[in-house]
Amino acid sequence: MQLTKLTNLHTNKVPNISAALAAATCALLGTLPAQAAGPLEDWKIDTSLMYYGETDRVSAIETVINAEKDFGDEHIFVGKFVVDALTGASATGAVAQSTVQTVSRPSGAGTYQIAAGDTPLDDTFKDTRVQVSGQWTQPWSDNSRLSSGAQISAEHDYFSAGINSSYAYDLFNKNTTLSAGLALSYDIIKPEGGIPLPFGLKSYSAGPGEDDVGDDDAYENDDDDGIDARRADNDNKTTVDLLFGLTQVINRRMLMQFNLGYSMVDGYSTDPYKVLSVVNGLGLTQQLLYENRPDKRAKTFAFWQTKYALNNGVADISYRYASDDWDVNSHTIDSRLRINVGDNSYIQPHLRYYQQSAANFYQPFLIEGQSLPEFATADYRLGEMTAYTIGLKYGTQVNDGDELSFRLEYYQQSPKNAGFAEPGSLQNLDLYPSIKAVIAQVNYRF
Repeated sequence: MQLTKLTNLHTNKVPNISAALAAATCALLGTLPAQAAGPLEDWKIDTSLMYYGETDRVSAIETVINAEKDFGDEHIFVGKFVVDALTGASATGAVAQSTVQTVSRPSGAGTYQIAAGDTPLDDTFKDTRVQVSGQWTQPWSDNSRLSSGAQISAEHDYFSAGINSSYAYDLFNKNTTLSAGLALSYDIIKPEGGIPLPFGLKSYSAGPGEDDVGDDDAYENDDDDGIDARRADNDNKTTVDLLFGLTQVINRRMLMQFNLGYSMVDGYSTDPYKVLSVVNGLGLTQQLLYENRPDKRAKTFAFWQTKYALNNGVADISYRYASDDWDVNSHTIDSRLRINVGDNSYIQPHLRYYQQSAANFYQPFLIEGQSLPEFATADYRLGEMTAYTIGLKYGTQVNDGDELSFRLEYYQQSPKNAGFAEPGSLQNLDLYPSIKAVIAQVNYRF
């Protein structure tokens, strides 16, 4: 499950149906991946290998194979196979301390130590995700198309299955396209050790010794049946996504697209591996409690994109505003400039900026003696932050039309203090460290 969340965060994913609705935008300027050409019997294959590595934290390798075939009369099948492998250290949500901390592992078996002054990380984080999806598109009438698909994704602690369908209708000699789509997904969350109790107590020791780890007498929590108590082995959630789009040809060089989306999540939305520190007036951690999030989340977004064909390339800029009833509001500006270099090569600078407000139940820590809130999380991904990505892609044609491309980018995420006073020793510690990462990718299309 962590891998899925990581991927969604850094790529700012939208529902699968948005890809189908965006097809007209890509096609106008010749940027549709794996566009069918040549004999109908030919498959178009797009392969990629990507590396993502954070400094002293998570690293991931992703392999993607995308296959497309036009069976004639615009009856098109697209299949996709993805394998992600992730290792490294993942932030637990606990705050740094001026002394060593000893914490139980996610499974409840064994412990590990956090050095003084360091952000608490679980350095045993490993996961592998396999995803398979298929999409079929065909004409519905002379001026319309219907696209439907399904996907399955599995990790050792997470399973997801979904279906989607979209409809596109062309107007005014195909200069205007109206689109609508629906996607449904069902997820099963099955974390190591089971689903923890909301604000259940996690085994913890404020020191290097392990003698008191797991000692129930060291804690008081009337709502907990014991250290690392669990309420179930697994849980689930459902997601419904709606998307409406308008694609408009402005002139022979310019194309614009507008999308409006709505998403409703119902079910278990808590991260079963994340905790909160309970600190006293001196800023010293007294307990670690598992987080608790609402089991419903409604999200909306608006998206605008413009592509402009230059004499020697393509300019692409987009803006996305998203909001939800957790009060997480975000702004994303993404820009690419493809510059042709000679007849067979191009370079493409990329710049992306992201800004997000904190969820209404985000708290970097809890204060000892205060009543527990109904919901709370210290997950920095739901806190206030800014992030940017800057990079460059180079592509060239090889072997009579095949394309080989390379992408190298730098990503930095900067969490912010959303107005929380830091008691005692916490004032001298970095509670909101920046996350820096390198992204490298190679693609081969044939």
